[in-house]
Amino acid sequence: MRDVIEQLFPRLLRDGFEITSPSEPAYNCVAWAAGDTKRWWWPAEPSFSYWPDGVLREESITSFTEAFASLGYDVTSDADLEIGFEKVAIFASSDGVPTHVARQLPNGTWTSKLGSMEDIAHVDVNSVSGTAYGDVVVFLRRRSSAHV
Repeated sequence: MRDVIEQLFPRLLRDGFEITSPSEPAYNCVAWAAGDTKRWWWPAEPSFSYWPDGVLREESITSFTEAFASLGYDVTSDADLEIGFEKVAIFASSDGVPTHVARQLPNGTWTSKLGSMEDIAHVDVNSVSGTAYGDVVVFLRRRSSAHV
């Protein structure tokens, strides 16, 4: 599957990545970033997927931001590692439709669940930017439970 990942995300080939878990269709990138490996998170498919109660079910940056706000995240300015905080990055296509969410690991690298494919670790959050996922449009952070 590594060759498929490299074809979809050519920056990963340049920047490097590590496959950290096998393919798993039960959850997606949004769920992975939220820490949920049991459900598929997506706002537009209520019969098929989970979305936090009280958050508008629409494919918008606002809806995704509010979904993570329900988990304690607030908007922040950048991807820089901040001790005591967990960060996520929301990606969107050029027309503003969310496409992907990545989570920062405690060492400052990033982790992404690639649809129903594998989870990966990648050094640069922008390594998965491009045709498939668009670009990062918002960073969010919350105080790490290890530092509460």
